[in-house]
Amino acid sequence: LGDIDVHPRPPTFYASGRSVVISDYQNAQYFGEIQIGTPPKPFKVIFDTGFSNLWVPNTECGFACLLKSKYDASQSATFKPNGTIFSIMYGSGPVSGHLSYDTVGVGGLKARGQEFAEVDTVTGLGLAYGIGRFDGILGMAFPAISVDGISPVFQSLVAQKQVTEALFAFYLGNHAPGELTLGGVDPKHFVGELKYVPVTSDTYWETALHGLSYGGAKASAATKCILDTGTSVLAGPTKDVAAIAAKAGATPVLGTGEFMIDCAAVDSLPELDITLSGNTFKFKGSEYVVKTSTFGQEACLFGFLGIDVPEPRGPLWILGDIFLRKYYTVFDVANNRMGFAEAA
Repeated sequence: LGDIDVHPRPPTFYASGRSVVISDYQNAQYFGEIQIGTPPKPFKVIFDTGFSNLWVPNTECGFACLLKSKYDASQSATFKPNGTIFSIMYGSGPVSGHLSYDTVGVGGLKARGQEFAEVDTVTGLGLAYGIGRFDGILGMAFPAISVDGISPVFQSLVAQKQVTEALFAFYLGNHAPGELTLGGVDPKHFVGELKYVPVTSDTYWETALHGLSYGGAKASAATKCILDTGTSVLAGPTKDVAAIAAKAGATPVLGTGEFMIDCAAVDSLPELDITLSGNTFKFKGSEYVVKTSTFGQEACLFGFLGIDVPEPRGPLWILGDIFLRKYYTVFDVANNRMGFAEAA
């Protein structure tokens, strides 16, 4: 228990203009609004703790961006050119464009002269982007993994003294709106005390994984995990996930790493226990299964995804929105730690 720090009085919550509403699409996509430029133009972004850059589409982006809000540098009085080529690789290809500077507004705070990417190619995201509810991504991980060494937006807010405390916190709704709080925490969204664990790598929001068991039996030998708001499920080594899915009676979806499960079986599924620094976080079946509805047909996605992260970064587990929905999570930049309490 040496790593655990119970903090009975949470940091101050700054209520005025410091929170962003997080919209929830089918418990699978969470996004909120930012503004870029002068006058400010709104964009819906995924606030992603597994990524460190900000990108939004620009007016050169073609058919894939038809329904998206697009950045137009010529319409902003605070735009400054950079022009450096920007490119990142996603699963099926690149997201690319070039870098620019402008004012980025988040929850009433402003990061002036923020370097960001305006992208014209989004092929790397495939169909998911075209039908997704978001325009871009705002990364909230550490500068060390930022493409081109760009300061992440939150670090810019800290440097420009826009926040009093260098921390932010997520409350993800369950088929309901949630909240991102910048520069504080919101006590009305959790119960009990925040339990803190140390960040073990200033890259992703990574900490030690001391145990993962399913139905009372050890289910993984991995020793680290990252907390990732940009991943909707729990992702872990493919062998571990396959064994968990088999124990649950879930059926693989060919070629995806995903599994479906009979909705009628959800209430009788085993308990999942995740232990971080001496504190065990428990999930019943209904909390790790994502129910979806398409054309009136209900389906149940088993909330585990097989993904193998090679050494030395892996093997690891990615604790995505399934974890964050149940546990209010504080990302404390100043003290290099994360805090958890049951969401309310």
